[in-house]
Amino acid sequence: MSDYNPDIKADKLAAAIEAPDRGELVALMEPMRISETSRHRRDLADLAVELAAHSTGFRRSLPEGVLTALANLVRAMNCYYSNLIEGRDTHPIDIERAMKNDYSTNAEQRNLQLEAKAHIVVQQWIDEGGLCGRAVSPDGICEIHKRFGDLLPPELLTVEDPETGEKMEVVPGAFRQRDVKVGRHIPISPGALPRFLEQFEKTYSGLGKFETIIAAAAAHHRLLWMHPFLDGNGRVARLMSHAMLLETLDTGGVWSIARGLARNVRSYKNHLAKCDLPRRNDLDGRGNLSEERLASFTRFFLESCLDQVKFMEELVQPDRLRDRILLWVEEEVRSGALPQKAGRILEAILYRGELPRGDVPELLGASGRHARRVVSALIERDVVVSDSTRAPLRLAFPAKLAPRWMPGLFPERTV
Repeated sequence: MSDYNPDIKADKLAAAIEAPDRGELVALMEPMRISETSRHRRDLADLAVELAAHSTGFRRSLPEGVLTALANLVRAMNCYYSNLIEGRDTHPIDIERAMKNDYSTNAEQRNLQLEAKAHIVVQQWIDEGGLCGRAVSPDGICEIHKRFGDLLPPELLTVEDPETGEKMEVVPGAFRQRDVKVGRHIPISPGALPRFLEQFEKTYSGLGKFETIIAAAAAHHRLLWMHPFLDGNGRVARLMSHAMLLETLDTGGVWSIARGLARNVRSYKNHLAKCDLPRRNDLDGRGNLSEERLASFTRFFLESCLDQVKFMEELVQPDRLRDRILLWVEEEVRSGALPQKAGRILEAILYRGELPRGDVPELLGASGRHARRVVSALIERDVVVSDSTRAPLRLAFPAKLAPRWMPGLFPERTV
């Protein structure tokens, strides 16, 4: 049971009592799913089947130890790209430093590192099952926002009204209690949020696997359309989508929709804006909003997911990954930065997932003392990790080596 729920429910009650309510009907949010009669339905179903097959195959192809290491790196990548969509460029190397409490002396950069660290912590909580079965519930959505906001510095919990210049405090986990405008879109009144979110949960929870995959894009947009919080809605929506796909596809956290959305950010934002538009004619569904636009966004969303799975499949092909890692090791050995035969340890972990420490001397054909020296050198370079001095060795993918080991995962640092 989450220890956040009591506070979240109190915040929701307070918002419902104090916030103005214009009495909007939840039908304003329809259609919330692509109808069975939509001409786009078959193509979207085919995309969902293909995505499920690739995601499952990719996850099963990875040894458990490699899966864990890759998921840790993808978590930093997801954070980087999600923040990039919001106009905040915090490189994964700086994110990695923040996770080790190594912060910039520049106050603004330090705040961005803290923001990125908050994102990582919340996603790790999600990856470890913190939202299991609650990704589309009001309490789950509020908890994402609260956990994220509670870790932010005060400077990042204030927003400014673009029209009046008024400074407003963002309360973690609390629904907004005032009207807002997002571009040309005016979201529902704050008092209407509880009933709209109740309908949101009813619509998107309890669906079958393929229905959930198809509905994930619609849920993503409809949450943003409601705009439940004063700030942080984009990140919450992407983390919610991550949680939905994690649970439905058993992704293992080894690929990220955020990268796909960020690499096509203009299309992403354009699709979202078009989904705000009303139904155009009798051929455009039967709801208040355009079903054609929602279907178009769903196709974009699923194609982005599929593209990211295929990208990661290509990047982590065992032989190619092995060759890139061993080439790096050879260069490090020649320069004297790593001891001879260090590559044997990494190669063994790649194939086996983890390596018991007791196997290292025989693997290297060396004494126990020399074996410990090689292991220590790899740990110091952050490419091997272990839970204790006796626990098995596992692979790590440090962000600083991503350009060599995982080229294209995110841009190289230029400064």
